[in-house]
Amino acid sequence: MLLTALLIGGYIVGSIPFGYLVARARGIDILQFGSGNIGATNVYRALGKWLGLLVFLLDVSKGMVPAAIAYSVTSSQGAAFSVGMAAVVGHCLSPFLKFKGGKGIATGLGAVLGSAPFVALGAFGIFLVMIVITRYVSLSSLVATAFIVPLGIIFHIDPNVNWALGLLTLFVLYRHVPNIKRLLAGSEPKFSLR
Repeated sequence: MLLTALLIGGYIVGSIPFGYLVARARGIDILQFGSGNIGATNVYRALGKWLGLLVFLLDVSKGMVPAAIAYSVTSSQGAAFSVGMAAVVGHCLSPFLKFKGGKGIATGLGAVLGSAPFVALGAFGIFLVMIVITRYVSLSSLVATAFIVPLGIIFHIDPNVNWALGLLTLFVLYRHVPNIKRLLAGSEPKFSLR
């Protein structure tokens, strides 16, 4: 019963479309701008780096906080990760946006931060290196996500959680199919601080 309540809570928190709300507050429908995504990258392109950073931090928090609460209540890494993943599902399939949403990278980072922080920090470090080298957010996200299972092995996390991280990797890959097609076609926009 407790885990069920935590999972529902995680989903509800994750479903809050911060990117959409921040953009709406500035008079922009982010669903009609750029990639149509509610994530931090699209908000950054629409509204600038500070609001993009704000959305990134909010999206990370809505994965991390439910996972951390679940861990503090249950002392179970598996439960913490499951609740964090419920938040990711909420972010990607938000009932507030007719079950549309983002791609789950920032919220997924938060979920892993709240349940397996060393894995999350390692993956985020890989993301930063890749973004400097390639300037593609999508490619950097995919490469970083591909490393989470090996990082889970390195940091000796619960094997069941590592299996779940593998499923998360496949989910992220699926959510990035349009980006992969644009990368192959050479039409994916690069990230710029300007």
